[in-house]
Amino acid sequence: MFSKACEYGIRASTYIASQSLRNRRVSLKEIAEEIDSPIAFTAKILQQLSRNRIVDSVKGSAGGFQIENKQIEKIKLSEIVYAIDGNEVSMGCGLGLKKCNSNKPCPVHDKFVKIRDELKMMLENTSLYEMTEGLEVGLTYLKR
Repeated sequence: MFSKACEYGIRASTYIASQSLRNRRVSLKEIAEEIDSPIAFTAKILQQLSRNRIVDSVKGSAGGFQIENKQIEKIKLSEIVYAIDGNEVSMGCGLGLKKCNSNKPCPVHDKFVKIRDELKMMLENTSLYEMTEGLEVGLTYLKR
């Protein structure tokens, strides 16, 4: 459903948010280690997230990545997905066909539209804060 970059983007944003709630900035290296992602790939993802104002990048010796606490509850997963994958999740074909639509549907079109709509609703209704809730107590995790 999501590209690998998008998966890492969601995980990175969640980790940064959890640390921001503890008033900590985190380094690129720490983020990459915590989400089990290559550093160069993580850097590109964080650049996209920063450009789309999901994460803040602070330069200098005390720098790193953070998210303002008041923003953590406002940021929805849909914003992260859109920043990295665009609208492909809410518009794409279940079989990856370029010209699939209601006038010229693929074999799974009608069933996939329902799944795609439910996924879109979940992404639009899940905040970054909700993603952090189980991390601290070990109910959820970000590494495989």
